[in-house]
This record gives sequence, C-alpha cells and structure tokens, in this order.
Amino acid sequence: MKRNLIALYLIKLSKWFSLVMPIIVLFYQDHGLDLQDIFILKSIFSVVAVTLEIPSGYMADTWGRKKCLVLGSILFFAGYLCYAFTDTFAAFIFAEILLGIGLTLVNGTDSALLYDTAEYYKQEDKYLLYEGRVTMIGNFAEAAAGIIGGFLAVYSLRYPFYGQVFVAFIGIPAAFALKEISLSKKHKNRFAEIVKIIRYSLFENKQLCYNIMFSGIIGSATLTMAWLIQPVLIQINMPTEYFGIIWTVLNLTVGFSALFSDRLDRRLGMKKTYALILVFIVGGYVTLAYSLNYTGLVILLVFYIIRGFATPILKGYINQNSFSNMRATVLSIRNFVIRLVFAAMAPFVGWLSDTYSLQTALLISAVIIFIPGAFFLVLQLRK
Repeated sequence: MKRNLIALYLIKLSKWFSLVMPIIVLFYQDHGLDLQDIFILKSIFSVVAVTLEIPSGYMADTWGRKKCLVLGSILFFAGYLCYAFTDTFAAFIFAEILLGIGLTLVNGTDSALLYDTAEYYKQEDKYLLYEGRVTMIGNFAEAAAGIIGGFLAVYSLRYPFYGQVFVAFIGIPAAFALKEISLSKKHKNRFAEIVKIIRYSLFENKQLCYNIMFSGIIGSATLTMAWLIQPVLIQINMPTEYFGIIWTVLNLTVGFSALFSDRLDRRLGMKKTYALILVFIVGGYVTLAYSLNYTGLVILLVFYIIRGFATPILKGYINQNSFSNMRATVLSIRNFVIRLVFAAMAPFVGWLSDTYSLQTALLISAVIIFIPGAFFLVLQLRK
C-alpha cells in the first residue's frame, strides 16, 4: 500500500507544484491576450476535457488505472514543454489540448486507484483520510511553488515555465512505479458499457446523481475563482512579487483544511456540510465583488478554506456510492460536469469583466452557481 501512496503523492506533486499558475495571467497579457482570450484558452482545455472525460474514466476501469496514469503524465509533460518554448496563441491552444488530454487521463483515475488500494488492504474506512492527505500534499506543493514561481517571474515570465517542465516530468516515473490493484474485465461493446454506467450514475442511482451534479457545480465554481484571483490582484495593484506569496498562503489554507475534512464531515453530516459549502462558495463571490481592495484577500482566504473541505468530502461521497469496476468512470462523470459548466461559463465571465467590470463578472457568476447548486442541494435534502 505504501508504494502506491507514495507514487500517487508524487503524481499529485507533479500536477500541483505549479510554478506558472501564480503569474500565468501576467504571462498571457505579456503576449497580448486579454481576459476573454485567456478564458477562451481555458474553455478549449475544458472542451477537450469534456469530450474525453467519461471515455478516459472508462478506459481506466477497463484498460487499467496505471496505464492511464502513465499516458496522462507523459502528455501533461508534453503540454508544458510546448508552453516553455513557444509564444503564439495557436501554440498555446495546442499546449492546452495536450494538457487537457493528459489531465483528463489522470483526474479521477488517481482517486479511483487510491480508493481501490485502501479497499484492497482493508482500510476502506481510511479513504477520506488518505484523500485529504493527497489533497493536502497537492495544495502544499502548489503553495511552495507559488513563492518560487512568483520570484522567478520577477526576472522573466518565461522562467517558471522552464521549471514546470522538470516538475511535470516527475509524474512519469512515479506512474510507472504504481501497482495495479483492480482491473475489470474487458468488454466487447465498450460504448454500451459507458452508456450503462452513465444511466446508472445519473438516472438509476438518484443519490449518486445528486452527489455528482452538486460536486460538479461546486468544482466549477472553485475553478472559476482560481482564474479570477489574478485579475483581482491586478485590480488592487498588487506588486508582482507578492502574487506567488498570496497564491502560497491560499493553497496552504486549502491543504490544512483538507487535512481536517473528515472531522468536519463526521461532526456535521452530509446535509449540513453540503449546505455550508454552497453558502460559503456563493457568498465568497458576492462579498468579493464588493471588496475589490485588500479586504478581498481575507474573503479569498475563507473561500479557500471551504474549498479545502469540499474537494475530499464530495469525492468521498461519490466513491461510497460507486462500485469498484465503474469508480473511475463515475469520477470522470463528475469531472465532465465541472469542465462542461466551466467551458460554458468562463468566456462569458471573461467578456463581462472586459466589457463591464470585474465586480459584475463576480456577481453574475454567483447567480450562475447558486441556482443549480441550490436545486441539487434541495434534492439531496429531500432524498
């Protein structure tokens, strides 16, 4: 078990030790892109993810978790290699496609293998603890990278990308070191099997459906906020060297709160936890819209505390309602929802910010998140 845990920690590290994230908006702007262009790039990434999300999860269930993680790590490395040595919008699109395919193969597959590992070694009850640790490691890695990336960017906005190529490479040998725990038999009609799993997840098992939809909406909300942080910092005239430090503090916050997510879940239970998550996520958007100054940093801190609680808890409930031979596919359906909502929402949010104001973009984002989020929360409570 230790072998798989260490390898999954390293894969998480290679994904989340992001030297480029704290300064990537500055990097794009340095190459002539505005916020709408940036969100178009990220929408392309999400469209790729939406297209491949469910097939990649099914591939992990049938072809093998390890093989998918190996291939995903290689493509992830290739995407950053492209970013590091190109400077055109078309090249950035190609890089986003590579990153989208690579990340799609990894997302969900790593959590499914982690759950299978815990189940195989009779430690299924500790899954949420392990998932919290993996989330904590990822966010601690992103936090540490934020400081380094921010200071590297002071000298050149290109330097963080050079470092990112090396970091992404770490995931490749780690994926090769994994031990496959469970592999379902190969099916003759894979399309029919995918349809069967989708029907079960979204129509037959109502509890699982509500979990997937609510988790997907919250995931898209936190993803959108992650891309709005740098425009907020730019608006309040934050010096470049502090971008990485702020990014670090926020991700350390996510890491610490993720570590205690199992305690929060045990104390409040599913219904109260879900309600708390929705209220604070939507409230974060609204309060930040009226606090586009240094007070907004405190609001972002609270928002990221809730984000840290939400990720392992929401994944945990989905895993509990899934069978092993479909778990990666089900988690991919969740990621599909996240990327679909983000792909539809992001260009609109970018256009609102460029055409009207960042405050308008934040307020309308809150409405877009709240309506479906409240709907599926009510269904959860009634169920």
